[in-house]
Amino acid sequence: MRKRMLSAAMAGMMAVSMTACGGSKPAETTAAATEAATSAEETKAEETTAEAADEAGTEGGTFTVGFDQDFPPMGFVGDDGQYTGFDLELAQEVADRLGLEFVPQPIAWDAKDMELSSGTIDCIWNGFTMNGREDDYTWSTPYMDNSQVFVVAADSGISTLADLAGKVVEVQTDSSAEAALKDNAELSATFGTLQTTPDYNTAFMDLEMGAVDAIAMDVIVAGYQIEQRGESDKYTILDETLSSEEYGIGFKKGNEELRDKVQGALDEMAADGTMAEISEKWFGRDVTTIGK
Repeated sequence: MRKRMLSAAMAGMMAVSMTACGGSKPAETTAAATEAATSAEETKAEETTAEAADEAGTEGGTFTVGFDQDFPPMGFVGDDGQYTGFDLELAQEVADRLGLEFVPQPIAWDAKDMELSSGTIDCIWNGFTMNGREDDYTWSTPYMDNSQVFVVAADSGISTLADLAGKVVEVQTDSSAEAALKDNAELSATFGTLQTTPDYNTAFMDLEMGAVDAIAMDVIVAGYQIEQRGESDKYTILDETLSSEEYGIGFKKGNEELRDKVQGALDEMAADGTMAEISEKWFGRDVTTIGK
């Protein structure tokens, strides 16, 4: 016990001695600490400002659009290796009008919700069907009508939905066509097989090789695929549709601020004819519905 008391006393004396010899040290230390804290606060403020500038919807920031790169004509890889498509061209125009850097971000379609939730993308814009998903996202107004149809080989002998009985039907994973087939369980039950594929380029190759009898898909995409292949005589789109729907832009639930900015730009584009001009470039006619 005496050793502990002696040690404590010596420590106290040393502390007094150091204080006496140090003179102005505590004041200098305090000043240095204050300066460091101020510098840290300024750095943090600068970082916060930089982060805010990068936020979607903030002028000078970025606008990252999630899309399926195998979904022409809405979004795909062009012959020059660059991302292109009707939806991407619309999105680029919106970004330009909002003073944002446009970032097209290809995603796996069945991972789109995870990408949106994590903030990797700001919206889903790629022939995105609103119907059945109304409560899952914050939506723009519909900008395009669409329907789900069946594509078959012209010489298949299939001309009605009833003719699909016992046939092999293919559909893209997590697509609107797949959802429509699930809703129409009575029709799907007549198929011999209903199988999925990651993209419609693969589906058309399967149809061409005879591996499947029909593809369920968006009519807009079906028509474009057939036209681009230069083989309109080889394929038929059945007159009977699976479902009718509308395309919209899906934002993270609750992100009305960004949605409103994008919607405002779209409304301007519809009013000044830019949207119709882009549509005519891709489809040969104006297929858009905003303001009509």
